[in-house]
Amino acid sequence: MKFKIEYYAQLRDEAGCSAETVESIASCPAELFSELNATHCFSLTQNQLQVAINDSFSSWTSQLNDDDLVVFMPPMAGG
Repeated sequence: MKFKIEYYAQLRDEAGCSAETVESIASCPAELFSELNATHCFSLTQNQLQVAINDSFSSWTSQLNDDDLVVFMPPMAGG
């Protein structure tokens, strides 16, 4: 399956891009993040992030479908 991934803040810096399209056999965001983490070596763990699928906050165990937009969001600071 193909997924469009968007990164923000620290993850964007560590991935070296704000978005990418990846092919994966991941069935849930947790598996997808694990694959991406192996490539990008993120400094934040899954427990420190929130995930959204197709513009809705989601569980790390939600089912992924082909062409989903997956966004991994680090903690945001206000100001």
